[in-house]
Amino acid sequence: MNATIGYGLVLGALVCAAFGAVVGLTSGLRKSEAGAQWVRRAVWGFFLCMAGSNLTMVYALVTDDFSIKYVAQVGSRATPLVFKIVALWSALEGSILFWGLIMGTYLLAFALVHRNEHRRYMSLALGTMLGVGVFFAFLIAGPANPWHVLAQVPPDGPGPNPLLQNHILMVIHPPMLYCGYVGMTVPFGIAVAGLLRGEIGDAWMAPLRRWILIPWTFLSVGIILGSWWAYAVLGWGGYWAWDPVENASFLPWLTATAFMHSTMVQERKQMLRLWTMSLALASFVLTILGTFMTRSGIFNSVHSFTQSDIGPTFLVFIAFLLVFSIVLLATRGHLLVAKGNINSVLSRETSILVNNLVFVAITFTVLLGTVYPLISEAVRGVRVSVGEPYFNKMAVPGGIAVLFLMGVGPMLPWGTPDKAAVRRQVLIPAAVGGVVSILCYVVGLRGVYPLLTFGIAGFVTVITLRELVAPIRVRMSERKERLGTALVQSVSKARRRFGGYVVHLGIILIIVAIAASQSYVKHTSGTMKIGESLKLDGYTLKYLGTTEGKEAHRAFVAARMEVTTPSGKVQEFLPRLNYYERSTDPVGTPAVRESPKEDLYMSLMAFSERGATASLNVWVFPLVGWIWYSIPVLVLGSLISLWPTRRRVAVGSSAPATSGAPPVAGSDMNRGAA
Repeated sequence: MNATIGYGLVLGALVCAAFGAVVGLTSGLRKSEAGAQWVRRAVWGFFLCMAGSNLTMVYALVTDDFSIKYVAQVGSRATPLVFKIVALWSALEGSILFWGLIMGTYLLAFALVHRNEHRRYMSLALGTMLGVGVFFAFLIAGPANPWHVLAQVPPDGPGPNPLLQNHILMVIHPPMLYCGYVGMTVPFGIAVAGLLRGEIGDAWMAPLRRWILIPWTFLSVGIILGSWWAYAVLGWGGYWAWDPVENASFLPWLTATAFMHSTMVQERKQMLRLWTMSLALASFVLTILGTFMTRSGIFNSVHSFTQSDIGPTFLVFIAFLLVFSIVLLATRGHLLVAKGNINSVLSRETSILVNNLVFVAITFTVLLGTVYPLISEAVRGVRVSVGEPYFNKMAVPGGIAVLFLMGVGPMLPWGTPDKAAVRRQVLIPAAVGGVVSILCYVVGLRGVYPLLTFGIAGFVTVITLRELVAPIRVRMSERKERLGTALVQSVSKARRRFGGYVVHLGIILIIVAIAASQSYVKHTSGTMKIGESLKLDGYTLKYLGTTEGKEAHRAFVAARMEVTTPSGKVQEFLPRLNYYERSTDPVGTPAVRESPKEDLYMSLMAFSERGATASLNVWVFPLVGWIWYSIPVLVLGSLISLWPTRRRVAVGSSAPATSGAPPVAGSDMNRGAA
């Protein structure tokens, strides 16, 4: 019964998506609003069917309905409830089903938020998004069908992949990534609608910026949580290895970031219009490519699913998207003619253009290094390996360049600059950056790249904090000058600007933490008898023996490690190996002593009978925790930028807010804020 209901709802979603796509695109191309109501109804139908099918699968997992093939593959009576629910996205078919639910949620949210706005575009945008929904509903109904019924029902199942049960981060990491991936469908639909109509007005750019910032935020959080999971679970002493599936999530993040910066130039100078639309389309195509990398099983990765039959279907869809995007840009791009020009090299628009070029260069480098082994195997029959040195050769200088431009861009004005004013603006930040680099050298830090990174980080931080204070001063000035009159100028730009600089602070934290943890990491390893010790960077680790335990879904053996810190504090930690009933290999859980300054990371590799000896890998990672600590900063900045602005009217005034008031001197409008 569960399988019949679940599959029937998937077919219902497919019908709704197909109907809505046809009606939306045809009515939109005819510039008719007659079909708009039917398109919204199709969105509702798609969402409700996907939500119902997902809830049915969750019910089947929780109640151990092993007559359903997917439940028999990933379910287990011994699995804790939370991981039974997580099993929904722990394997290929369930993850695609969950993908459909997230897509339905995004489409419904977009339709509701803009139900009374942008009537010229909405049918085209929703029709395009539902067209993507047709593809994924077809996948769920066909090649990735999770509702197959078994003729012989097994008494129990193996449970989810042990790696996915080993840490609570797997409850939130995949949904964050999925929300980032799937969310790119909305800006794709918005961009396609604008190109099909041959116009991208300022009013239509606003939702495009907003709806790409939402998945960008989810993608940022998902990538960081994924690196945290790798750090906390895999026990290999790292958090990023340029794994193909890691790269798959990083690629659309790069182009989406470039897009958000490019929109500033389009908004302010009416330039880079076609380039901006290209980035929006590319971000979506890269998410589909990333989905293919993860779910086709063509890459050997701890993150990827096993070999599946959906690879050819995805390749056809990716080819269609590429051809469609190129044809659309070629045939409609000429309608998006730039109205402005770059008048000076020392201008904000130039710095943003350089910023975009750096992001695209990094994107191309990562994409080439990721797919080259596949191309080599397909053409020459030889699979090659592309390792960290290749990626770091571009990513390290590219990251430093991005960091530098984060400071240069806000410092420069739009248009032709006053060079004397620019020199005054750069003096204090440059001095702070130089002092930071010198102090780092004095305390014993070495290395060109890390010292350069720390110095530029100081330079950028001063500029960012200075720019953060500016909107507050403007708002206070507005309140004083306009007391008793209607406040007619929207403050959305100032708020977006403020949120953007908060995000910049989070990015600074990440880059500095990566530079420190990679450049100054300390490592040792050894096999110890009971009572013996290892020493590393002021820490003393004494082995006290092993302890065993059993939980509902696993057993474990842990090494008891007495750690004496450089300050003399004594603590006990338990790095462990976990044993799952239906897994032949143990899954490690490292023990980590965390602090803002550094992490002491202990990974149990092996132990002898009765725990007479134990082999451990031990690392000290400076500042690594600040990578995870950046998440609240990034989310806060994004929320500030996304928060809707209410136009306020002073007491006693009944006049509606308009956009015709002159800008206040020194305000965001005059200063050229992005």
